[in-house]
Amino acid sequence: MQDFIRRLSSIFALKDLGPLHYFLGVEVTWLNDNTLHLSHYKYIQDLIRRTHMLESKPQPTLMVSSSRLTADDSISVADPTLYRSVVGALQYVTLTRPELSFSVNKVCQYMHNPQLTHWKALKRILRYLAGTATQCLCLYSSLSYLIVTFSD
Repeated sequence: MQDFIRRLSSIFALKDLGPLHYFLGVEVTWLNDNTLHLSHYKYIQDLIRRTHMLESKPQPTLMVSSSRLTADDSISVADPTLYRSVVGALQYVTLTRPELSFSVNKVCQYMHNPQLTHWKALKRILRYLAGTATQCLCLYSSLSYLIVTFSD
């Protein structure tokens, strides 16, 4: 690795900052067994603060299974730009929290004309995140080429 860094520095101006800890909103934690934890904890906290939901009650699930979102459901939201901004931020969070992907995709489908029911679904995702903000994506090295997944 040192040889690689030395070669790069002979071509480009660079500085070795040591082990990665934080990059583009992703917190990186290295454990002794070469396990890598990727988390958006600070990013999620900032998002919850920005949407004024710090005091909201955390939810155990992302969506209500009986709810159906439609395009012409209710009254349009007062600030569609905020809705779009929060949905975009949640799309970024799915990098370390893949369980959000389905729910975030659902609220993404209404970014052109967000309505109150869509905002409520978005707030439920935020309340779920408020209760699970410390969860992270764990990556570890393995000598095996088997793909192992876990699902809830």
